[in-house]
Amino acid sequence: MNKVLLAQAANEARGLAMDAVHKCSSGHLGLPLGAADIGAVLFGESLQCDPADPKWLNRDRFILSAGHGSMFIYGWLHLSGYDVSIDDVSKFRVLHSITPGHPEFHETPGVECTTGPLGQGIGNAVGYALSGKMAAAKYNTADHKIIDNHIIALAGDGCLQEGVAREAVAFAAHNGLDNLIVIFDSNDVTLDAMAKVTQSEDAQALYTALGWDAVTIDGHDLEAIKAAIDTAKAADNGKPKIIIAKTVIAKGIPEVAGTAKGHGEGGAKFIDAAKKGIGLPEGTHFYVSDEVKGYFADLKAKRAAAHAEWNKSFEAWSAANPEKAAELKAAREGGLKAEDLLKLIPETSGEGKAATRNSGGEILNHIAKAVPHLITGSADLFGSTKNYIKDGGDFSAANPTGRNIWFGIREHAMGAICNGIAYDGLFLASGATFLVFADYCRPSIRLASLAKLPVTYIFTHDSVGVGEDGPTHQPVEQEAQIRLMEQLKNHSGRNSFLALRPADGAETLESWKLALENRHGPSGLILSRQGIADLPAETTVKAAGTAKGSYIVEDCEGKPDVILLANGSEVATLIAGAARLRNEKNLKVRIVSVPSEGLFRSQTLKYQRSVLPGNVPVFGLTAGLPVTLQGLAGSRGRVFGLSHFGYSAPFKVLDEKFGFTGDNVFDQVLRLLK
Repeated sequence: MNKVLLAQAANEARGLAMDAVHKCSSGHLGLPLGAADIGAVLFGESLQCDPADPKWLNRDRFILSAGHGSMFIYGWLHLSGYDVSIDDVSKFRVLHSITPGHPEFHETPGVECTTGPLGQGIGNAVGYALSGKMAAAKYNTADHKIIDNHIIALAGDGCLQEGVAREAVAFAAHNGLDNLIVIFDSNDVTLDAMAKVTQSEDAQALYTALGWDAVTIDGHDLEAIKAAIDTAKAADNGKPKIIIAKTVIAKGIPEVAGTAKGHGEGGAKFIDAAKKGIGLPEGTHFYVSDEVKGYFADLKAKRAAAHAEWNKSFEAWSAANPEKAAELKAAREGGLKAEDLLKLIPETSGEGKAATRNSGGEILNHIAKAVPHLITGSADLFGSTKNYIKDGGDFSAANPTGRNIWFGIREHAMGAICNGIAYDGLFLASGATFLVFADYCRPSIRLASLAKLPVTYIFTHDSVGVGEDGPTHQPVEQEAQIRLMEQLKNHSGRNSFLALRPADGAETLESWKLALENRHGPSGLILSRQGIADLPAETTVKAAGTAKGSYIVEDCEGKPDVILLANGSEVATLIAGAARLRNEKNLKVRIVSVPSEGLFRSQTLKYQRSVLPGNVPVFGLTAGLPVTLQGLAGSRGRVFGLSHFGYSAPFKVLDEKFGFTGDNVFDQVLRLLK
C-alpha cells in the first residue's frame, strides 16, 4: 500500500468536498473530511470493483448509508475513475446534475442505492448481503466461484441510532451475513450536538452482544483501516463485521473539526486556509494532482484486468452450467412475461368465497414454481399473510437458498432489506404484513418509489373486517395514505407506486400479474382477511378491467341512473344493494370495481368516461376514509365510509354497525338521488 500517495489522495478528496460545498453554499463537510482516510483505503486499495463497469456482477457493493455526506462518494468515484467528471463534481447540488444533494440510484455511476434518510442504507446493505449470500449459494459450483464479494456500508452515529438500523443489524447477525462489513464513522458528533447528549452505549460491546465481529480502530490510520478491512473480508465465520473507526469530524478545518459545527457547511468559510493547511496548491479549485491521477489510472487498469480474468471464469461457468446461466440472465435482465406465467395458474371457478389473502397465497405459489428467483418474506406473520412458498425452504445461515425470509417483528427493516434485494437486481422480493402496520414500512416504501424499485408489498387484513382484534389492528386511514403514492410521479414521469385492492380471486390473479410486470416501481397488494364472494363478471372481463384499474362489473341498458363504485370486499356489498335498487325502485344501476385508481387515471380519457361518464350520480363505498374514493365520485357523488376508528367485534357485527350492508347501500343511494 502506497501510504504517502493515499494520504495525498485523502487530502485532495477533502479539497474536492470543500470546494463543492463552498460553491453551492450547502451540503455536509463533516463526513467527507472526517472519513477521507477510509475512502482512500477503500477506493484506492480494498474495494473489488471495476470503475469501467459499475454493475459488474462480482463487485463489492459500497453503500454510503450516511447519505448526507454525499461529497464523500462523489469525490472518490471521480478519483477512482468512474464516469463522474470533475465538472460533475463541481455541479454538486445543481439541478439535473449527477451529483445531487444525497446519493440517488440510477443517477450516478457507482451509487448503489438512494440514501439520506438515516438508517435506510444499513437496511439496504443487509438486503444486498442477503442477496449476495443467496446468489452465491444458488450459482457457485465446486469448479467455479463466480460470486465472491462483500457489501461495505459507511455509516455514522445517526444511521445507527435509527430504529430501522437496529432492526436490520439484529436480522443480519441472526442470519449469519458474514459478507457484510459496516464501517462506523464514529466521530462522537450528531447534527445538533456531541453524540454523548443522546447516546452512551459501548458500541463494540453492543455489536459483539448482537453477534457481530466488532473492532475499534483509529479511522485516520491507513494501515489500521486496511488491516481491519482485510481481516473482515477474510473471516467467513458466520458473523457480520463492524469496524468502529474513531475519526475527527471535519478533519482539516481546525475551526470546526471535532465539533457539531463541522457536520454541515459551517466550515466552508474557512476553506482557503484549510486547503493550504492540508497541502493543496494555493488558489486552486477542484484540484487533483498528476500523481493521484496516475495512481488511480494504474489501479483502474489493474481492476479491469482482474475483471477480465473473472470474465474467463464466468464464461467457463456459463458453458458448464447453461441452465444456471440462463436463470441468472433472466433474473438480471427482468422482462418477466407474466402472461406466460399466469397460464400455469388455474382460473377461479367464479363461485367461490375465498379471502383474497388466501387466493394471493395460492397464486404466489404457482408463480414461484415458474420463477426461481422469486422470494418472499413476512414480519412474523406467514400464517396470516399466506405468502409462504411451499417447498421453498427457509432462508438462514445454514440454508442460504431458502426462498422464505423470516424477518421477525421488524416491518421497517423488512422494507429496507427488500429494497436492498431489489437494488441488487438478482431476485424479485416481496414482504408481507398487516395493512395497519404499513405505517412501519412507509419510509422504505417512499424510497422504493423514488428509486423505482420493483418490490411487492403484501398487505393483508385490509379493513374493519379484521373483526375481534379491534381498532389497533383495523386499518381505516392506511389505504388512503398508500393511494396518495399513486398520485406522485417518479423522475421518469410514471406513477411512483401501484396500489391494488382486488375484489375477488380473479382480480387477485390479475393484480399479481400487474405487480410482476411493474418494473418501474413498487406495488402494494391490499388483501382481505375475510372471505369474499366472487364477482359475477366473466374472468376475462375482470382480468382486462383490473389491468385498466377500473371496469364495469354489472351494467344496465342505456344510461344508468346511478353508478356504484368500490374496491375490495365492498364491491360484493354493492351487488347486494344494487339488486334491491333494481327490483324495488326499477333503477338502472352500473357497478364499477376500482382496484387501482392510479392505473385507471393512466387510461385514455375515452376509456375513463366509458366507465364513469361524469354526468351520472356516483355512490362510492369504502371501509376506509371516504377520501379514498372521493376523487372518483366527483362533485355529484357521495362516498360512504368510515371517519372514525373501529371496534372489537366479529366482522359481521361490525358490518351491520357501520353500514357495510346491501340494505344500507340501498338507503344511501336513495338519499343521494333525492
